[in-house]
Amino acid sequence: MILTILIIFFSLIGLIVLHELGHFVLAKLFRVKVEEFGIFLPPRLVGKRIGETIYSLNLLPFGAFVKLYGEEGIVKDIRSFSEKPIWQRALIIVGGVATFWIVSIILLSIVMGLGVSVEVSDEENGTLVDPKVQVLAVTPDSPAEIAGIKIGDTLKQFNKVKEVREFSEKYVGQEVTLIIGRGKEVFEVNLTPRLDAPEDKGAIGILPVRTAIKSYPWYQAPIKGIEATIASTRTIIVTLAEVLGGFFAGKGLPPGVQLVGPVGIGSLMIQFAELGINYYLHFIAVISIYLAIFNILPIPALDGGKLIFLGIEAIRKKPVSPKVEQKVTAVFFTLLIILITWVTVNDIIRLFLK
Repeated sequence: MILTILIIFFSLIGLIVLHELGHFVLAKLFRVKVEEFGIFLPPRLVGKRIGETIYSLNLLPFGAFVKLYGEEGIVKDIRSFSEKPIWQRALIIVGGVATFWIVSIILLSIVMGLGVSVEVSDEENGTLVDPKVQVLAVTPDSPAEIAGIKIGDTLKQFNKVKEVREFSEKYVGQEVTLIIGRGKEVFEVNLTPRLDAPEDKGAIGILPVRTAIKSYPWYQAPIKGIEATIASTRTIIVTLAEVLGGFFAGKGLPPGVQLVGPVGIGSLMIQFAELGINYYLHFIAVISIYLAIFNILPIPALDGGKLIFLGIEAIRKKPVSPKVEQKVTAVFFTLLIILITWVTVNDIIRLFLK
């Protein structure tokens, strides 16, 4: 378990470091002076100056950063970030976001080459490799969640999705035993399919899918990786738009939808790590896409917010006052910290204190 936690920790840190590397590479390309490239956050533990840039390892194990000359104020110097054309500054900002998508493409290409679990219909047979019925989603507070069933679990006694539905309908209100496969572990859980199940949530509270393993040759895997990244991005954007639209319309979050923070993401990563390297890499790729989309949102304190300020500068023909930008950014950064703290507390209560 300790090794798994370390792998998860460095996976998340690695995503943030690569994100900052995207900013770093574009800044160097446009000859902006990079004062420091830091892993973790200050105070600094060790640092080494190579050329004009200090490469540092810092104390607080939260992410990474790039310090650009002239980024936090207007500095009249040809090497200053503030003196570069708007399009160059925009590309430096976008470089970090684009890195998340590049990472996703690389990871999904690897997954496609190793073999990816794909959904297949109940009717499809033939030369399927390792066909099985798996849990794609678990409804909060459902019999399945209470019994400890998790996303990615295999329902060992079923071969088709319709068998799961028929079973749950047949034994509504009666205690049943399910044989669960999780990684190399096989065990039994007892639960009672509920009589008053919410619409489309099922008596057990799971979304079962039939899957099989499919792999692609090396020359097709990158293409499939790109296709999978585009498809996942489209799905995430549509889903987020629907969720946010309903939330701001006063409808709240849809049933079964939960906000998760670092603790919740870590818990999910442990689950996917237990399923195998393919599942884990696939999940990291999806997290990378989520981070890309989140970072590009037009919120001050995020990369998308910086692009908004550049857009205002392009319209006004002069930059926004650094003091105004810093104050607005500080307000939204505080709100983001409050949101993350609230979500994290909810994660802890849901995962450990229930």
